[in-house]
Amino acid sequence: MPIRRPSLHVETLLLACALYLLLACNLPFWRAALAGRDWALAGTWALAAAMFASFTGAYVAFTGLLATRWTVRLLLVALVLVAAALSFYMDRYAIFFDRTMLRNVLATNPGEARELLGLDFLVHMVLFGVVPAALLCWPRLLRRSRGRAVLVRAAWVLGGFVVMVVALLPVFADFASLMRNQREVRFLLNPGNAVAAVIAEAWGGRGRPAQLLAVGPDAHLAAGWQQRRKTLFVLVVGETARAQNFGLGGYSRQTTPELARRDVVNFTQATACGTSTEVSLPCMFSSIGRRNYDEDRILSHESLLHVLQRAGIEVLWRDNQSGCKGVCAGLKVQEMARTLAPELCPGGTCFDEALLDGLGQVAMDAKGNLFVVLHQLGSHGPAYFRRYPPAFRRFVPACEQEELRRCTQAEIVNAYDNTLLYTDHVLGRLVDLLQAQDASLDTAMLYVSDHGESLGESGLYLHGVPFPIAPDVQKHVPMVAWVSPGFVRSTGLDLACLRGRAGRPVSHDNLFHSVLGALDVQTQAYERDLDVFAPCRSR
Repeated sequence: MPIRRPSLHVETLLLACALYLLLACNLPFWRAALAGRDWALAGTWALAAAMFASFTGAYVAFTGLLATRWTVRLLLVALVLVAAALSFYMDRYAIFFDRTMLRNVLATNPGEARELLGLDFLVHMVLFGVVPAALLCWPRLLRRSRGRAVLVRAAWVLGGFVVMVVALLPVFADFASLMRNQREVRFLLNPGNAVAAVIAEAWGGRGRPAQLLAVGPDAHLAAGWQQRRKTLFVLVVGETARAQNFGLGGYSRQTTPELARRDVVNFTQATACGTSTEVSLPCMFSSIGRRNYDEDRILSHESLLHVLQRAGIEVLWRDNQSGCKGVCAGLKVQEMARTLAPELCPGGTCFDEALLDGLGQVAMDAKGNLFVVLHQLGSHGPAYFRRYPPAFRRFVPACEQEELRRCTQAEIVNAYDNTLLYTDHVLGRLVDLLQAQDASLDTAMLYVSDHGESLGESGLYLHGVPFPIAPDVQKHVPMVAWVSPGFVRSTGLDLACLRGRAGRPVSHDNLFHSVLGALDVQTQAYERDLDVFAPCRSR
Protein backbone atom coordinates (compact mmCIF):
# COMPACT_ATOMS: atom_id res chain seq x y z
CA MET A 1 0.00 0.00 0.00
CA PRO A 2 1.62 3.29 -1.06
CA ILE A 3 2.39 5.88 1.60
CA ARG A 4 0.05 8.82 1.31
CA ARG A 5 1.72 12.21 1.03
CA PRO A 6 0.57 14.71 3.66
CA SER A 7 -1.03 17.99 2.59
CA LEU A 8 0.15 21.29 4.08
CA HIS A 9 -0.28 24.98 3.51
CA VAL A 10 2.82 26.95 2.54
CA GLU A 11 2.83 28.76 5.88
CA THR A 12 2.87 25.49 7.83
CA LEU A 13 5.85 24.35 5.77
CA LEU A 14 7.67 27.61 6.53
CA LEU A 15 7.06 27.13 10.26
CA ALA A 16 8.29 23.53 10.14
CA CYS A 17 11.46 24.60 8.34
CA ALA A 18 12.12 27.42 10.82
CA LEU A 19 11.77 25.03 13.76
CA TYR A 20 14.11 22.53 12.12
CA LEU A 21 16.79 25.14 11.36
CA LEU A 22 16.80 26.51 14.90
CA LEU A 23 16.79 23.09 16.56
CA ALA A 24 19.14 21.11 14.31
CA CYS A 25 21.47 23.60 12.64
CA ASN A 26 22.16 26.15 15.38
CA LEU A 27 23.88 24.26 18.16
CA PRO A 28 26.97 26.54 18.00
CA PHE A 29 24.71 29.58 18.41
CA TRP A 30 22.86 28.17 21.40
CA ARG A 31 26.09 27.08 23.07
CA ALA A 32 27.64 30.52 22.63
CA ALA A 33 24.53 32.55 23.53
CA LEU A 34 23.81 30.58 26.70
CA ALA A 35 27.38 29.81 27.77
CA GLY A 36 28.07 30.34 31.45
CA ARG A 37 24.39 30.63 32.42
CA ASP A 38 22.93 28.64 35.30
CA TRP A 39 20.25 26.25 34.03
CA ALA A 40 18.85 26.02 37.54
CA LEU A 41 17.63 29.60 37.16
CA ALA A 42 14.29 30.38 35.55
CA GLY A 43 15.88 33.39 33.80
CA THR A 44 18.09 31.12 31.68
CA TRP A 45 15.11 29.11 30.45
CA ALA A 46 13.15 32.31 29.86
CA LEU A 47 15.94 33.81 27.73
CA ALA A 48 16.35 30.61 25.71
CA ALA A 49 12.60 30.30 25.10
CA ALA A 50 12.27 33.97 24.20
CA MET A 51 15.12 33.85 21.67
CA PHE A 52 13.77 30.63 20.17
CA ALA A 53 10.29 32.12 19.74
CA SER A 54 11.66 35.42 18.42
CA PHE A 55 13.95 33.83 15.84
CA THR A 56 11.20 31.43 14.76
CA GLY A 57 8.94 34.40 14.16
CA ALA A 58 11.69 36.19 12.24
CA TYR A 59 12.42 33.21 9.99
CA VAL A 60 8.73 32.69 9.24
CA ALA A 61 8.17 36.38 8.54
CA PHE A 62 11.13 36.88 6.22
CA THR A 63 10.67 33.64 4.28
CA GLY A 64 6.94 34.41 4.10
CA LEU A 65 7.73 37.59 2.21
CA LEU A 66 9.52 35.59 -0.51
CA ALA A 67 7.82 32.20 -0.68
CA THR A 68 4.99 31.26 -3.02
CA ARG A 69 3.55 27.87 -3.90
CA TRP A 70 5.96 27.79 -6.84
CA THR A 71 9.11 29.03 -5.06
CA VAL A 72 8.77 27.77 -1.49
CA ARG A 73 10.41 24.39 -2.04
CA LEU A 74 13.40 25.86 -3.88
CA LEU A 75 13.81 28.54 -1.20
CA LEU A 76 13.62 26.15 1.74
CA VAL A 77 15.86 23.54 0.14
CA ALA A 78 18.51 26.21 -0.46
CA LEU A 79 18.27 27.44 3.14
CA VAL A 80 18.45 23.92 4.58
CA LEU A 81 21.48 22.92 2.46
CA VAL A 82 23.33 26.14 3.31
CA ALA A 83 22.47 25.78 7.00
CA ALA A 84 23.63 22.16 7.02
CA ALA A 85 26.97 23.05 5.47
CA LEU A 86 27.53 26.00 7.81
CA SER A 87 26.53 24.01 10.89
CA PHE A 88 29.20 21.43 10.09
CA TYR A 89 32.04 23.94 9.88
CA MET A 90 30.80 26.12 12.73
CA ASP A 91 30.55 23.07 14.96
CA ARG A 92 33.82 21.44 13.89
CA TYR A 93 36.05 24.50 13.71
CA ALA A 94 34.12 27.12 15.75
CA ILE A 95 34.05 29.56 12.85
CA PHE A 96 31.95 32.71 12.74
CA PHE A 97 30.29 33.25 9.38
CA ASP A 98 30.38 36.93 8.54
CA ARG A 99 31.09 38.98 5.45
CA THR A 100 34.82 38.29 5.64
CA MET A 101 34.26 34.56 5.95
CA LEU A 102 31.98 34.69 2.91
CA ARG A 103 34.81 36.24 0.89
CA ASN A 104 37.17 33.55 2.17
CA VAL A 105 34.75 30.91 0.92
CA LEU A 106 34.38 32.60 -2.47
CA ALA A 107 38.17 32.84 -2.80
CA THR A 108 38.78 29.18 -1.93
CA ASN A 109 40.49 27.35 -4.77
CA PRO A 110 39.63 23.75 -5.76
CA GLY A 111 42.62 22.31 -3.90
CA GLU A 112 41.63 23.96 -0.64
CA ALA A 113 38.00 22.97 -1.14
CA ARG A 114 38.90 19.29 -1.58
CA GLU A 115 40.68 19.31 1.77
CA LEU A 116 37.55 20.63 3.49
CA LEU A 117 35.12 18.16 1.89
CA GLY A 118 35.80 14.93 3.74
CA LEU A 119 33.62 11.90 4.42
CA ASP A 120 32.31 13.37 7.67
CA PHE A 121 31.09 16.44 5.78
CA LEU A 122 29.29 14.33 3.18
CA VAL A 123 27.58 12.21 5.87
CA HIS A 124 26.58 15.38 7.73
CA MET A 125 25.17 16.92 4.56
CA VAL A 126 23.07 13.83 3.83
CA LEU A 127 21.66 13.64 7.37
CA PHE A 128 21.16 17.34 8.04
CA GLY A 129 20.73 18.68 4.50
CA VAL A 130 19.57 16.23 1.87
CA VAL A 131 17.12 14.20 4.00
CA PRO A 132 15.38 17.24 5.58
CA ALA A 133 15.27 18.95 2.18
CA ALA A 134 13.62 15.86 0.69
CA LEU A 135 11.07 15.81 3.54
CA LEU A 136 10.24 19.46 2.88
CA CYS A 137 9.54 18.59 -0.77
CA TRP A 138 7.33 15.60 0.10
CA PRO A 139 4.03 17.22 1.25
CA ARG A 140 1.43 18.37 -1.21
CA LEU A 141 0.74 22.08 -0.99
CA LEU A 142 -2.87 23.08 -0.41
CA ARG A 143 -4.37 25.85 -2.49
CA ARG A 144 -6.36 28.88 -1.43
CA SER A 145 -8.17 31.47 -3.47
CA ARG A 146 -5.94 34.39 -4.37
CA GLY A 147 -7.65 36.86 -2.06
CA ARG A 148 -7.67 34.49 0.90
CA ALA A 149 -4.07 33.47 0.23
CA VAL A 150 -2.95 37.11 0.36
CA LEU A 151 -4.81 37.75 3.61
CA VAL A 152 -3.53 34.58 5.28
CA ARG A 153 0.03 35.24 4.19
CA ALA A 154 -0.14 38.83 5.43
CA ALA A 155 -1.43 37.59 8.79
CA TRP A 156 1.43 35.07 9.08
CA VAL A 157 4.09 37.61 8.12
CA LEU A 158 2.68 40.23 10.48
CA GLY A 159 2.32 37.64 13.20
CA GLY A 160 5.91 36.56 12.70
CA PHE A 161 7.19 40.10 13.14
CA VAL A 162 4.97 40.59 16.21
CA VAL A 163 6.28 37.38 17.80
CA MET A 164 9.84 38.41 16.92
CA VAL A 165 9.46 41.62 18.94
CA VAL A 166 7.02 40.67 21.70
CA ALA A 167 8.80 37.46 22.69
CA LEU A 168 11.92 39.40 23.63
CA LEU A 169 10.21 42.09 25.71
CA PRO A 170 10.21 40.13 29.02
CA VAL A 171 13.95 39.36 28.68
CA PHE A 172 15.03 42.42 26.75
CA ALA A 173 17.65 43.51 29.29
CA ASP A 174 19.34 40.09 29.14
CA PHE A 175 19.08 39.92 25.36
CA ALA A 176 20.39 43.46 24.85
CA SER A 177 23.33 42.72 27.15
CA LEU A 178 24.15 39.59 25.14
CA MET A 179 24.04 41.46 21.82
CA ARG A 180 26.05 44.36 23.22
CA ASN A 181 28.77 42.36 24.98
CA GLN A 182 28.94 39.41 22.57
CA ARG A 183 28.05 41.01 19.25
CA GLU A 184 29.85 38.30 17.29
CA VAL A 185 27.27 35.72 18.48
CA ARG A 186 25.00 36.95 15.71
CA PHE A 187 27.47 35.48 13.20
CA LEU A 188 26.49 32.04 14.52
CA LEU A 189 22.74 32.38 13.87
CA ASN A 190 22.35 30.03 10.92
CA PRO A 191 21.44 30.52 8.04
CA GLY A 192 20.57 34.13 8.81
CA ASN A 193 24.30 34.85 9.07
CA ALA A 194 24.86 33.62 5.50
CA VAL A 195 21.90 35.58 4.11
CA ALA A 196 23.07 38.75 5.86
CA ALA A 197 26.62 38.27 4.58
CA VAL A 198 25.47 37.78 0.99
CA ILE A 199 23.23 40.85 1.11
CA ALA A 200 25.98 42.97 2.69
CA GLU A 201 28.53 41.80 0.15
CA ALA A 202 26.22 42.44 -2.79
CA TRP A 203 25.14 45.81 -1.44
CA GLY A 204 28.69 46.84 -0.61
CA GLY A 205 30.01 46.06 -4.08
CA ARG A 206 33.30 44.66 -2.78
CA GLY A 207 36.41 44.21 -4.88
CA ARG A 208 39.11 46.42 -6.28
CA PRO A 209 37.96 48.84 -8.97
CA ALA A 210 39.41 48.60 -12.47
CA GLN A 211 41.27 51.87 -11.92
CA LEU A 212 42.99 52.11 -8.53
CA LEU A 213 43.50 55.44 -6.85
CA ALA A 214 47.16 56.45 -6.84
CA VAL A 215 49.28 56.17 -3.70
CA GLY A 216 52.61 57.98 -3.64
CA PRO A 217 52.40 59.54 -7.12
CA ASP A 218 55.64 61.36 -6.30
CA ALA A 219 57.57 58.16 -5.51
CA HIS A 220 61.19 58.08 -6.69
CA LEU A 221 64.50 56.62 -5.62
CA ALA A 222 66.74 58.81 -3.49
CA ALA A 223 69.71 60.51 -5.11
CA GLY A 224 72.79 58.34 -5.33
CA TRP A 225 71.13 55.09 -6.40
CA GLN A 226 72.87 55.27 -9.77
CA GLN A 227 76.20 54.77 -8.00
CA ARG A 228 75.00 51.78 -5.94
CA ARG A 229 74.87 48.13 -6.87
CA LYS A 230 71.60 46.57 -7.87
CA THR A 231 69.37 45.50 -4.98
CA LEU A 232 67.31 42.31 -4.66
CA PHE A 233 64.77 42.51 -1.83
CA VAL A 234 62.61 39.42 -1.20
CA LEU A 235 59.46 39.67 0.90
CA VAL A 236 58.10 36.29 1.98
CA VAL A 237 54.43 36.39 2.93
CA GLY A 238 53.86 33.44 5.22
CA GLU A 239 50.53 31.67 5.55
CA THR A 240 48.91 30.79 8.88
CA ALA A 241 52.17 30.82 10.84
CA ARG A 242 51.67 31.79 14.47
CA ALA A 243 54.47 33.24 16.55
CA GLN A 244 53.70 31.05 19.57
CA ASN A 245 55.10 27.99 17.77
CA PHE A 246 58.11 29.73 16.24
CA GLY A 247 61.38 28.40 17.64
CA LEU A 248 63.12 31.77 17.34
CA GLY A 249 60.55 33.23 19.73
CA GLY A 250 61.31 30.84 22.59
CA TYR A 251 58.92 28.00 21.76
CA SER A 252 59.72 24.80 23.66
CA ARG A 253 60.47 23.03 20.37
CA GLN A 254 63.08 24.19 17.91
CA THR A 255 60.90 24.63 14.85
CA THR A 256 63.33 27.10 13.25
CA PRO A 257 66.78 25.47 13.46
CA GLU A 258 68.00 26.78 10.09
CA LEU A 259 67.05 30.39 10.78
CA ALA A 260 68.67 30.09 14.20
CA ARG A 261 71.99 29.28 12.50
CA ARG A 262 71.78 32.35 10.31
CA ASP A 263 72.28 35.98 11.17
CA VAL A 264 68.60 36.98 11.29
CA VAL A 265 66.67 39.53 13.31
CA ASN A 266 63.47 38.17 14.87
CA PHE A 267 60.71 40.64 15.71
CA THR A 268 58.97 38.89 18.59
CA GLN A 269 55.91 41.15 19.03
CA ALA A 270 54.39 41.37 15.54
CA THR A 271 50.62 41.68 15.12
CA ALA A 272 48.62 40.87 12.00
CA CYS A 273 46.11 43.20 10.38
CA GLY A 274 43.43 40.51 10.26
CA THR A 275 42.73 36.86 10.93
CA SER A 276 42.25 35.77 7.30
CA THR A 277 44.16 36.17 4.06
CA GLU A 278 41.26 38.07 2.48
CA VAL A 279 41.64 40.82 5.09
CA SER A 280 45.33 40.71 5.98
CA LEU A 281 46.91 40.60 2.54
CA PRO A 282 45.38 43.81 1.14
CA CYS A 283 45.78 45.49 4.53
CA MET A 284 49.46 44.69 5.05
CA PHE A 285 50.41 46.05 1.61
CA SER A 286 48.38 49.20 2.14
CA SER A 287 49.43 52.59 3.50
CA ILE A 288 46.19 52.63 5.51
CA GLY A 289 46.61 49.52 7.61
CA ARG A 290 44.75 48.41 10.73
CA ARG A 291 45.28 51.66 12.66
CA ASN A 292 42.89 53.52 10.30
CA TYR A 293 41.19 50.42 8.95
CA ASP A 294 38.82 51.15 6.11
CA GLU A 295 38.29 48.25 3.75
CA ASP A 296 36.78 50.39 1.00
CA ARG A 297 39.82 52.69 0.99
CA ILE A 298 42.26 49.79 1.08
CA LEU A 299 40.64 48.00 -1.85
CA SER A 300 40.29 51.15 -3.93
CA HIS A 301 43.90 52.35 -3.57
CA GLU A 302 47.21 51.13 -4.95
CA SER A 303 49.39 48.86 -2.84
CA LEU A 304 53.02 49.07 -1.79
CA LEU A 305 53.97 47.17 -4.96
CA HIS A 306 52.54 49.85 -7.24
CA VAL A 307 54.48 52.54 -5.36
CA LEU A 308 57.73 50.57 -5.74
CA GLN A 309 57.19 50.08 -9.46
CA ARG A 310 56.44 53.77 -9.92
CA ALA A 311 59.74 54.54 -8.20
CA GLY A 312 61.59 52.46 -10.80
CA ILE A 313 61.94 49.14 -8.97
CA GLU A 314 60.99 46.01 -10.89
CA VAL A 315 58.30 44.02 -9.03
CA LEU A 316 57.51 40.30 -9.28
CA TRP A 317 54.83 38.34 -7.39
CA ARG A 318 55.42 34.58 -7.12
CA ASP A 319 52.34 32.77 -5.86
CA ASN A 320 51.91 29.36 -4.26
CA GLN A 321 48.55 30.23 -2.74
CA SER A 322 45.17 31.53 -3.82
CA GLY A 323 46.31 34.76 -5.47
CA CYS A 324 47.31 38.22 -4.31
CA LYS A 325 43.77 39.51 -3.54
CA GLY A 326 44.30 42.47 -5.86
CA VAL A 327 47.58 43.57 -4.28
CA CYS A 328 49.54 42.78 -7.45
CA ALA A 329 46.90 43.95 -9.95
CA GLY A 330 48.55 44.88 -13.23
CA LEU A 331 51.99 43.65 -12.15
CA LYS A 332 54.07 40.63 -13.16
CA VAL A 333 52.85 37.39 -11.55
CA GLN A 334 54.20 33.84 -11.63
CA GLU A 335 52.03 30.97 -10.36
CA MET A 336 53.96 28.07 -8.89
CA ALA A 337 51.32 25.54 -9.94
CA ARG A 338 52.90 25.98 -13.40
CA THR A 339 56.46 25.58 -12.16
CA LEU A 340 59.11 23.80 -14.18
CA ALA A 341 59.91 21.61 -11.15
CA PRO A 342 57.06 19.06 -11.14
CA GLU A 343 58.71 16.99 -8.38
CA LEU A 344 57.85 19.85 -6.03
CA CYS A 345 54.17 19.77 -6.99
CA PRO A 346 52.76 16.30 -6.25
CA GLY A 347 49.06 16.09 -6.98
CA GLY A 348 49.00 19.59 -8.44
CA THR A 349 49.72 21.35 -5.14
CA CYS A 350 53.26 22.69 -4.77
CA PHE A 351 55.52 22.63 -1.76
CA ASP A 352 56.87 26.09 -0.99
CA GLU A 353 60.36 25.26 -2.26
CA ALA A 354 58.85 25.74 -5.72
CA LEU A 355 58.88 29.47 -4.96
CA LEU A 356 62.69 29.35 -5.07
CA ASP A 357 62.85 27.53 -8.37
CA GLY A 358 64.75 29.70 -10.86
CA LEU A 359 64.84 32.68 -8.51
CA GLY A 360 68.59 33.13 -8.99
CA GLN A 361 68.12 33.41 -12.75
CA VAL A 362 65.28 35.89 -12.22
CA ALA A 363 67.67 38.08 -10.23
CA MET A 364 70.35 37.85 -12.92
CA ASP A 365 67.86 38.79 -15.65
CA ALA A 366 66.58 41.85 -13.83
CA LYS A 367 67.60 45.08 -15.53
CA GLY A 368 67.68 47.06 -12.28
CA ASN A 369 66.57 46.84 -8.68
CA LEU A 370 64.17 43.95 -8.06
CA PHE A 371 61.51 43.43 -5.39
CA VAL A 372 60.11 39.88 -5.23
CA VAL A 373 57.15 38.68 -3.16
CA LEU A 374 56.97 34.96 -2.39
CA HIS A 375 53.42 34.09 -1.31
CA GLN A 376 53.59 30.81 0.58
CA LEU A 377 51.11 28.00 1.09
CA GLY A 378 52.88 27.71 4.43
CA SER A 379 50.84 26.17 7.24
CA HIS A 380 47.43 26.36 5.59
CA GLY A 381 45.01 23.97 7.29
CA PRO A 382 43.26 21.78 7.93
CA ALA A 383 45.50 19.41 5.92
CA TYR A 384 48.73 20.47 7.66
CA PHE A 385 50.31 17.11 6.79
CA ARG A 386 50.17 17.99 3.08
CA ARG A 387 52.26 21.15 3.50
CA TYR A 388 55.65 19.46 3.92
CA PRO A 389 57.61 16.63 2.27
CA PRO A 390 58.01 13.33 4.17
CA ALA A 391 61.54 14.31 5.26
CA PHE A 392 60.04 17.00 7.54
CA ARG A 393 57.69 14.65 9.38
CA ARG A 394 59.80 14.92 12.52
CA PHE A 395 57.26 15.64 15.24
CA VAL A 396 55.17 12.48 15.55
CA PRO A 397 52.56 11.16 15.75
CA ALA A 398 51.20 13.83 13.40
CA CYS A 399 47.57 14.32 12.39
CA GLU A 400 47.36 13.01 8.84
CA GLN A 401 43.76 13.73 7.87
CA GLU A 402 41.62 16.75 7.12
CA GLU A 403 39.11 16.00 9.90
CA LEU A 404 40.99 17.61 12.75
CA ARG A 405 38.54 16.43 15.40
CA ARG A 406 39.55 12.85 14.65
CA CYS A 407 43.04 13.70 15.90
CA THR A 408 44.24 14.56 19.37
CA GLN A 409 45.39 18.12 19.94
CA ALA A 410 48.96 16.83 20.36
CA GLU A 411 48.79 15.22 16.91
CA ILE A 412 47.44 18.44 15.39
CA VAL A 413 50.23 20.47 16.99
CA ASN A 414 52.82 17.96 15.74
CA ALA A 415 51.61 18.27 12.15
CA TYR A 416 51.45 22.06 12.45
CA ASP A 417 54.96 22.27 13.90
CA ASN A 418 56.21 20.19 10.98
CA THR A 419 54.85 22.87 8.62
CA LEU A 420 56.87 25.51 10.46
CA LEU A 421 59.95 23.29 10.31
CA TYR A 422 59.54 23.16 6.54
CA THR A 423 58.95 26.91 6.28
CA ASP A 424 62.19 27.34 8.24
CA HIS A 425 63.95 25.14 5.68
CA VAL A 426 62.58 27.19 2.78
CA LEU A 427 63.66 30.45 4.41
CA GLY A 428 67.10 28.98 5.15
CA ARG A 429 67.51 28.03 1.50
CA LEU A 430 66.39 31.49 0.47
CA VAL A 431 68.97 33.16 2.70
CA ASP A 432 71.68 30.93 1.20
CA LEU A 433 70.50 31.84 -2.30
CA LEU A 434 70.65 35.55 -1.46
CA GLN A 435 74.07 35.20 0.14
CA ALA A 436 75.32 33.59 -3.06
CA GLN A 437 74.39 36.81 -4.92
CA ASP A 438 76.37 39.06 -2.57
CA ALA A 439 79.27 39.46 -4.98
CA SER A 440 77.09 41.37 -7.42
CA LEU A 441 73.89 42.34 -5.59
CA ASP A 442 72.82 43.92 -2.31
CA THR A 443 70.24 41.45 -0.98
CA ALA A 444 67.73 41.36 1.85
CA MET A 445 64.81 39.23 3.02
CA LEU A 446 61.80 40.02 5.19
CA TYR A 447 59.42 37.26 6.28
CA VAL A 448 56.05 37.93 7.90
CA SER A 449 52.95 35.76 8.15
CA ASP A 450 49.53 37.01 7.09
CA HIS A 451 47.77 35.73 10.24
CA GLY A 452 48.00 33.02 12.88
CA GLU A 453 46.05 29.86 13.65
CA SER A 454 44.04 28.15 16.39
CA LEU A 455 44.93 24.53 17.02
CA GLY A 456 42.09 23.51 19.31
CA GLU A 457 42.60 26.01 22.12
CA SER A 458 39.21 26.90 23.64
CA GLY A 459 37.59 24.66 21.04
CA LEU A 460 38.76 26.89 18.15
CA TYR A 461 40.40 25.60 14.99
CA LEU A 462 41.89 27.26 11.91
CA HIS A 463 41.40 31.06 11.75
CA GLY A 464 39.01 33.79 10.69
CA VAL A 465 37.47 34.70 14.06
CA PRO A 466 36.34 38.36 13.93
CA PHE A 467 39.34 40.52 14.83
CA PRO A 468 37.94 42.15 18.01
CA ILE A 469 37.40 38.77 19.70
CA ALA A 470 40.07 36.70 17.94
CA PRO A 471 42.50 34.91 20.26
CA ASP A 472 46.10 36.05 20.30
CA VAL A 473 47.25 32.92 18.45
CA GLN A 474 45.35 34.16 15.36
CA LYS A 475 46.87 37.66 15.52
CA HIS A 476 50.42 37.21 16.87
CA VAL A 477 52.62 36.34 13.88
CA PRO A 478 56.33 35.75 13.24
CA MET A 479 58.39 38.43 11.48
CA VAL A 480 62.05 37.87 10.57
CA ALA A 481 64.58 39.98 8.65
CA TRP A 482 67.91 39.08 7.08
CA VAL A 483 70.23 41.48 5.23
CA SER A 484 73.47 40.86 3.39
CA PRO A 485 76.73 42.63 4.27
CA GLY A 486 76.43 44.57 1.01
CA PHE A 487 72.96 45.77 1.92
CA VAL A 488 74.24 46.84 5.35
CA ARG A 489 77.01 48.87 3.75
CA SER A 490 74.71 50.50 1.20
CA THR A 491 72.03 51.51 3.68
CA GLY A 492 74.12 52.12 6.78
CA LEU A 493 71.92 49.70 8.73
CA ASP A 494 73.11 48.93 12.29
CA LEU A 495 72.13 45.30 12.96
CA ALA A 496 73.01 45.51 16.65
CA CYS A 497 70.62 48.43 16.97
CA LEU A 498 67.91 46.54 15.08
CA ARG A 499 68.26 43.50 17.33
CA GLY A 500 68.02 45.72 20.35
CA ARG A 501 64.69 47.03 19.15
CA ALA A 502 63.31 43.72 17.84
CA GLY A 503 61.35 43.07 21.03
CA ARG A 504 59.20 46.18 20.62
CA PRO A 505 55.63 45.89 19.29
CA VAL A 506 55.34 46.02 15.49
CA SER A 507 52.51 45.15 13.14
CA HIS A 508 51.50 44.80 9.52
CA ASP A 509 51.08 48.58 9.58
CA ASN A 510 54.87 48.87 9.58
CA LEU A 511 55.40 46.87 6.39
CA PHE A 512 54.54 49.56 3.82
CA HIS A 513 56.79 52.20 5.36
CA SER A 514 59.65 49.86 6.35
CA VAL A 515 60.04 48.56 2.79
CA LEU A 516 59.96 52.09 1.33
CA GLY A 517 62.58 53.18 3.84
CA ALA A 518 64.81 50.15 3.32
CA LEU A 519 64.80 50.75 -0.44
CA ASP A 520 65.26 54.53 -0.15
CA VAL A 521 62.00 55.31 -1.92
CA GLN A 522 61.08 58.92 -1.28
CA THR A 523 57.40 59.88 -1.27
CA GLN A 524 54.94 61.87 0.80
CA ALA A 525 53.17 58.56 1.53
CA TYR A 526 56.16 57.41 3.62
CA GLU A 527 55.94 57.78 7.42
CA ARG A 528 59.27 57.48 9.17
CA ASP A 529 57.71 56.68 12.56
CA LEU A 530 56.34 53.43 11.09
CA ASP A 531 59.64 52.36 9.51
CA VAL A 532 61.15 49.70 11.81
CA PHE A 533 64.57 50.15 10.15
CA ALA A 534 64.71 53.96 10.32
CA PRO A 535 66.05 54.33 13.91
CA CYS A 536 68.94 52.02 13.03
CA ARG A 537 69.84 53.42 9.61
CA SER A 538 72.55 56.05 9.29
CA ARG A 539 71.42 57.25 5.87
